[in-house]
Amino acid sequence: MTESPPTAAVLIIGDEVLSGRTQDTNLNTIARFLAALGIELLEARTIGDRKEQIVESLNALRAGHDYVFTTGGIGPTHDDITADAVATAFGAALPEHPEALAILERRYGAEFNAPRRRMARIPEGGTLIANPVTDAPGFQIGNVFVMAGVPKIMTAMLEDVAPRLRRGAVVHARTVRVSGVGEGAVADILTAAARANRDLSFGSYPFGAGTVGEIGTNLVVRGRDLEAVDEAVVALLAELEMAGIEAVTVQAP
Repeated sequence: MTESPPTAAVLIIGDEVLSGRTQDTNLNTIARFLAALGIELLEARTIGDRKEQIVESLNALRAGHDYVFTTGGIGPTHDDITADAVATAFGAALPEHPEALAILERRYGAEFNAPRRRMARIPEGGTLIANPVTDAPGFQIGNVFVMAGVPKIMTAMLEDVAPRLRRGAVVHARTVRVSGVGEGAVADILTAAARANRDLSFGSYPFGAGTVGEIGTNLVVRGRDLEAVDEAVVALLAELEMAGIEAVTVQAP
């Protein structure tokens, strides 16, 4: 019996994201990172800098998934409350971590002030996540990985996170590009293919300006069994050809 793939959720924290002042790109980065490891990202939430909401969301997500990744709220300012909220969620104290303190002291020297010292607070039982960009570490506690909101820093932190994760079978994807017709023209064919291949995922993604000859649809077939994916694509192409619909395989998105 095939072992179920690990599952994950992402919790994006920050008033600046909800207000539109900052555009989040971390979710896409994490999604691609997890896909390459065969980990299913099943849920993502974006919430503000409110401790009660962070605690509630985090407890729900960590109970429902193998891994939770948070981004944002671990800097030196008054609204950086993620560490406080995570400690509360786990019922843990929030002391200064000796190793984090040493890292930050080396980084800032004489400019190591009280606000920056806040970044050394790690929930008891947590382990550090290395930050090769600015040194200020993230941390892991249980199945939760707490990382920076700045995309460059968050991406760099993933290098230290990867070895800690249980991997699953990678999902393979193939794309069939249909030109000249919209989704409605291929919906029945795609539905029949999905019903015939319950272990695979079929998606439809339209493109174009809306004029005949310019519109089209990308039909994406995904699954962990590469042979089954390829066989489904061959069958899909055959059905489209029988219906007089032009289609070709292209590189998966």
